[in-house]
Amino acid sequence: MKRFPNLRDLSLPVKVLFTSFLLTMGIAYIFALLYLYLLDIEPHREMGMGLLQATLLKYYGNRGDTRLEKAMRGNMGERLTPDEKREISRWIEDGAPTEGFLKVEPIFKQNCAVCHSPESGLIPLTTYEEVRIITDIDLGESIRVLSRVSHIHLFGMSFIFILTGMIFSMSEINVYSRLIVIALPFVAIWMDIGSWWFTKFQTAFAYTVIIGGALMGLAFGAQIFISLYEMWLKRGEEEV
Repeated sequence: MKRFPNLRDLSLPVKVLFTSFLLTMGIAYIFALLYLYLLDIEPHREMGMGLLQATLLKYYGNRGDTRLEKAMRGNMGERLTPDEKREISRWIEDGAPTEGFLKVEPIFKQNCAVCHSPESGLIPLTTYEEVRIITDIDLGESIRVLSRVSHIHLFGMSFIFILTGMIFSMSEINVYSRLIVIALPFVAIWMDIGSWWFTKFQTAFAYTVIIGGALMGLAFGAQIFISLYEMWLKRGEEEV
């Protein structure tokens, strides 16, 4: 039976191709972590919340809070002045009545409607009926959003893992170790994304969201670093 080539024996063009892909994927993953931090972690950290609390707020929600108030503490809040935030908060505390909307409507039109229009794909914030929806209790990400984000991640990450896994499969480490490192990213993403859904109904699964994400990052990093090491450094060490 013909032996599958190992990473050290690949031709130089193939090594350059694989290396370019692995480095690009590694950099992309770092930017993904940065985006996650800036979007989901930093706004909560500034309020004294940790990673676990941020995860709970995103998927379980704050059952004593509204989605609009949560948005004002995040990216949306950067567009509003303190006085505008207080005005909207008072309106929400009064029960978000129709007549009170006339006072806060200019705030939404000036600061929110540009991005949150009916054509934007985001939650529209141009009329009372549209704004009133997000003054209800915050139940975390909606089923619609979870469905959209889940299928995008499962499709996209699966293609990345199969490519990095194919490269890593040519390494020379123990075959059982290879099997674990190849399968682990898939198990981790099932755990991570599956726990988004479970956390919406049971807060204990917020821990598995974090654990799944950490395992995925470790396995992904191992595939990249081990592959690069064997392609470019292992031969040199043996010849010394």
